[in-house]
Amino acid sequence: MIELAHFQLLGAALFAIGVYGVLARRSAVLVLMSIELMLNAVNLNLIGYAAFMDFTEAQRALGQVLVIFVITIAAAELALAVAIILRLYRNRSSVNMDEIDLMKW
Repeated sequence: MIELAHFQLLGAALFAIGVYGVLARRSAVLVLMSIELMLNAVNLNLIGYAAFMDFTEAQRALGQVLVIFVITIAAAELALAVAIILRLYRNRSSVNMDEIDLMKW
């Protein structure tokens, strides 16, 4: 039987993998993917709480609305970050985070 603790452990593992990816990766694209993984770990915890806690229907719907907002913000963040990464690649011919020290014109 799946319990809330299983969702929390999976969410914590995904978040830890995302933090490791942000801290250890050099490619801007992989850092972006790691940030998305952390946001999805938060979504997993929100859905787990909404499903397993003894909430009213309005409170349960609030958790699902929060997940939709997080997904929307993640999509906007992804679009903006990809645009910045593409601009940096055109200017510097690299998306290596070590080589991107300043954002100049």
